Amino acid sequence: MIDPMKTRLPSEDLAARVPPGQVLTDKFPVLTYGPTPQFDPRTWDFRVTGLVEQPMRWTYEEFHALPRSEMVADFHCVTTWSRLDNRWEGVRISDLMKLVRLRPEAQRRR
Repeated sequence: MIDPMKTRLPSEDLAARVPPGQVLTDKFPVLTYGPTPQFDPRTWDFRVTGLVEQPMRWTYEEFHALPRSEMVADFHCVTTWSRLDNRWEGVRISDLMKLVRLRPEAQRRR
């Protein structure tokens, strides 16, 4: 449960950006179960497999070198909190998919 001391109801000027019943927070509440897995960039990889002409794999270093994009967006959690104007940075799936060739039987939905 979110600490009510760290959340607030949206002001009138922000109410249109917040779903009904949500409260605003300035932090990302940590909602987890169990221990946090250890991360080792030497063994991490990202793979694209399935209906592709050739499966692809990137190491952490290779993935980190891919072109990155930035965006600002609101985040609304199902546990009734919202955090506005978050800056996100990373590799867009649309950019990643430009590197992948789908097999003819794969259907793209746009």
